[in-house]
Amino acid sequence: MTFLGIPIEIKNLPPLDPGFLPFGAFIDNFLKTAKKPVSIALYRNNGLVSVHRTFVSGVSEMADADKYYIDRLVKFLLWQKGGIEVAIYGDEELAEHVSNAYSPDGPRRFDAGFHSDIYKREFSVRSAKGKPPVEKERPIRIGGHMNGCRIGFDAGGSDRKVSAVIDGEAIYSEEIVWHPKTSSDPEYHYNGIFSAFHTAASKMPRVDAIGVSSAGIFAENQTMVSSLFAKVPNDKYEQHIRNIYIRAAAAIGDVPLMVVNDGDVTALTGALELKSGNVLGIAMGTSQATGYIDNGGNITGWLNELAFAPVDCRPTAAIDEWSGDIGCGVNYFSQDAVIRLAPSTGIMLNKDDSPAEKLKTVQILMAEGDFRARLIFESIGIYLGHTLPLYSMFYKIKHVLLLGRVMSGDCGLMIVEAAKRVLADEYPNLKLELHLPDENSRRIAQSVVAASLPVV
Repeated sequence: MTFLGIPIEIKNLPPLDPGFLPFGAFIDNFLKTAKKPVSIALYRNNGLVSVHRTFVSGVSEMADADKYYIDRLVKFLLWQKGGIEVAIYGDEELAEHVSNAYSPDGPRRFDAGFHSDIYKREFSVRSAKGKPPVEKERPIRIGGHMNGCRIGFDAGGSDRKVSAVIDGEAIYSEEIVWHPKTSSDPEYHYNGIFSAFHTAASKMPRVDAIGVSSAGIFAENQTMVSSLFAKVPNDKYEQHIRNIYIRAAAAIGDVPLMVVNDGDVTALTGALELKSGNVLGIAMGTSQATGYIDNGGNITGWLNELAFAPVDCRPTAAIDEWSGDIGCGVNYFSQDAVIRLAPSTGIMLNKDDSPAEKLKTVQILMAEGDFRARLIFESIGIYLGHTLPLYSMFYKIKHVLLLGRVMSGDCGLMIVEAAKRVLADEYPNLKLELHLPDENSRRIAQSVVAASLPVV
């Protein structure tokens, strides 16, 4: 096939979504003839800056391909690393194109507004001359602290998990269904969090520390942005949500608290289990949570919110209901993918069921040997097989740890099997090890590892 003048050949296509066009395959083929150097600098708070060097065609007949590539690349980098200011070196016209896209009326206005909320400054894109700045990153070592009596809490969009952990051993764990993304009452959220903390505390002689793995972006244990609280009105957010984990922990006792994005805790889970760095963790649940541990065993301080990063190039790709953009990871690596693909198999889901209940319906069919359900998880595995090479362009990856509700039971086995098949067939030079923990670990591992986050 040809896309924007770029020939792309894909052998393994998802059986339920044969139009899937991997962004990584587009990049590979686009860069084969691109010769004009362009650099992208992303500035964050505290003087931190990331720089990505690439190439574009720079010729008029490939102008549409150049614009598409830079638009999607900047979006990927923003959700991988974060940034409040983007400077594009080497092409003023492309810089203007991206700047217009992130303007208040542009197609990337959601992305611009989201980053403004994170960094509390106005987002901007500009053209720059001269040499790009020197990168400045600040990796941080977290977790792995096992001493004492600890509470570990994992807040997802469909369920919350808590573990009571004594000297590294989970003596109690529970998983409770809740619906934070649809509740506008902040007391609902607080009561759910405090109840989990209190239950775990009751199982131990004392509480020495509390660690939290949660969907969202956090700074000093404060909730900067999180889809879990999307329905809470803005006028209640500052008072009730910003310090929600701090307040719930204080109600348990004056103990160390650490709140970390659930994707980073997923990666930390893999790093601790494998005793290795360069671990990409992907949790497929209500959304796609992604985190990364570098070769030194550190988190990078990047956003790693790959749920919003593009993975599918085609103009008719799935639409993310929150950002309004197309082809983003959340629609391919979460329960949303299962729900989206189900109708094409003839599986009719109850429209009144919650997304978690719809996922469970399909997983029951999978356990019963239903071939239609098998096609759904095979398709997700093929998505993954084509997307891991994309992620490898932006992360140094040795291990990939896969967790989350979507990975439960035979569903996870099918996803891994299909992904490995694609990698072996089409990307034989990419050496990655995919890891699927045992069933219990797939569900509660993050809450147990979260307990190890604070230093006592």
